[in-house]
Amino acid sequence: MSSASTSSVPAPHSPVWAVVGATGFIGSAIRSELAARGIEVRTVRAPRLHADGTDMQALKDRSAGLDTERASLTAGLAGADVVINAAGLATPGAGDSPELRGANALLPLLIADAADAAGVRRFVHLSSAAVQGHRPFLDESSHVEPFSAYSRSKALGEQALSARTAGSCSVTTVRATSVQGPGRATTAKLARLAASPLASVASPGTAPSPVSSVDSLVDFVLRVAGHRGPVPAVVLQPWEQASVSSVLEAAGGRRPARLPAWFCRAVLRLGYGLSSLAGERLHGPLRRVEMMWFGQRQEPGWAEETNNVPRPRVQDVLQEASRG
Repeated sequence: MSSASTSSVPAPHSPVWAVVGATGFIGSAIRSELAARGIEVRTVRAPRLHADGTDMQALKDRSAGLDTERASLTAGLAGADVVINAAGLATPGAGDSPELRGANALLPLLIADAADAAGVRRFVHLSSAAVQGHRPFLDESSHVEPFSAYSRSKALGEQALSARTAGSCSVTTVRATSVQGPGRATTAKLARLAASPLASVASPGTAPSPVSSVDSLVDFVLRVAGHRGPVPAVVLQPWEQASVSSVLEAAGGRRPARLPAWFCRAVLRLGYGLSSLAGERLHGPLRRVEMMWFGQRQEPGWAEETNNVPRPRVQDVLQEASRG
């Protein structure tokens, strides 16, 4: 991975950085990169939480009663300069459940409170651009349009962090886009799809795609966490210059078919309608098809304004998946 800017990368003898969820796909990549940069990493176990409520007040009430879990997290974060939350349930096709809300909405709230109590300088929470749903573009605003149980749980987590009483710890949410990387099941599925006759895009096939690489995401997260100046409450992982066609070509080694845009929209309208009748069971797969056909534009934000845009690596990751 390329080095971040001087103002964003901590010196080799920086204080401890804590990672919650360090055994997951993104968390393990963050832990490895920190170690490679000579930064002391502490892995902190995420408690298994359940949240029965579906609104912010219910989440606050539930969090207030978790004294044991909060104390354990506070002890685990003591002495850390930065904490990164990469924990959660990355299950875009899952149905709603107390476990999903606990992992994706309640946990970040609890970590933020523990980080305040432990004297942590900055807390970086990993969310998902899925919270903005079917909008024509992604940005760093508080506007969300969740469309599934997973995206609603992620949006609730963002809203809970923004609504809590701020303490001394700076809290920033990073909205990750469609992250791909070696060993990830979704990446292998994308490569198989891209190599099949089903690979297609809505004509003319030049729409920007938010498909991204785990390497660039990790680089960006470390830039946000190590930045010594103020960082907005929400930042968006920068676009890696991919189009819907270039993603499929890199992942599948062949040019995708180009379908009439009107046909693609009609299929999606019908599909989402049927899925709604079936309890949103098909929303996840339909969203992946929608992204394959139409992609989603990303608005420039904090990364572009502060020169903290990592080098795009998504083409390399997808070509590696294609060879695999």
